[in-house]
Amino acid sequence: MSTAPVIQFRNGFVLHPDPFYAPSYRISPFRTEDVARNLRLPTSTSAAQALDQRFAARRWCFTKCGKEGIALALRALNLKPDDCVTILTTTGNLYISGCVTREIEKVCKWSRQMQDNTAALFVNHEFGFPYRGLAELRRHGLPIIEDACHSYLADTPGQDMGRVGDFIVFSLPKVYPLQMGGVLSYDPRYEVRSCVPTGGELELYLGAVMSHHLPQLEQAAQDRRANHHALAERFAALGCQPRFELLEHDVPGVFMFTLPSGADPAAMKQHGWAHGIECSVFYGENAFFIPVHQRLCEADLDYFHIVFSSFLQGI
Repeated sequence: MSTAPVIQFRNGFVLHPDPFYAPSYRISPFRTEDVARNLRLPTSTSAAQALDQRFAARRWCFTKCGKEGIALALRALNLKPDDCVTILTTTGNLYISGCVTREIEKVCKWSRQMQDNTAALFVNHEFGFPYRGLAELRRHGLPIIEDACHSYLADTPGQDMGRVGDFIVFSLPKVYPLQMGGVLSYDPRYEVRSCVPTGGELELYLGAVMSHHLPQLEQAAQDRRANHHALAERFAALGCQPRFELLEHDVPGVFMFTLPSGADPAAMKQHGWAHGIECSVFYGENAFFIPVHQRLCEADLDYFHIVFSSFLQGI
């Protein structure tokens, strides 16, 4: 009969904690205390004004989540059931989230390759690392949906992310301390009807939280890049290397790294979650990802390192 791992104390950190006393590290910067903090924030239009400026000559609206933004973009294209949406990603990895494919399947077909019936392109700017060669996609003459759910703070080397596609979709909890919310920016020739009422409770709430954190966004981007470098240094000793090359305008949504030969990614995922760390496998590759957001401190990064080193080294 198997027994639960024995609780250990190493370098100031608890390994194999009692489930009731595990910490909570999310991919999102949201923390439990943000529930109360966000309620106290005053109403503000600063974020709306910043979005107006960011998406000049385009329209935008709030959504309840990134997935809803994808659905609104697909609906606006008036695709037919036999049409195909071709999905492109930064890495070219064949894996794509079911959150994307399920929304497309409600409307039409999808493929990872160009097809005779391809009617639109869906470009996934993966995990804060935008699609390389975005502007080149204009040559196809097809409408483009940019999925930037993890890439709100990032941009392409040509700084044209969101200015090439007909639509760009963001998930706000990936960058702000929020539990829900998204933004959809789109070309004005399309008609989009958001499910978030103008002037309604949710729009005012999202605007208040975004406005409060707006002055810190540049620092947040710098902190995420710094955390990425710091984690890369720590995990190198474990035989792990960053999956992405960090270009000038990349702002990581996660720290993704390759695993040493023989590592069991599924078991490693269970190990991470048991220690309160949201993490997952980059399916289709021998790679894994963990949080990297701007609210992590050095001790948090040390905790990630000792948790996963305990797994990889069999401690």
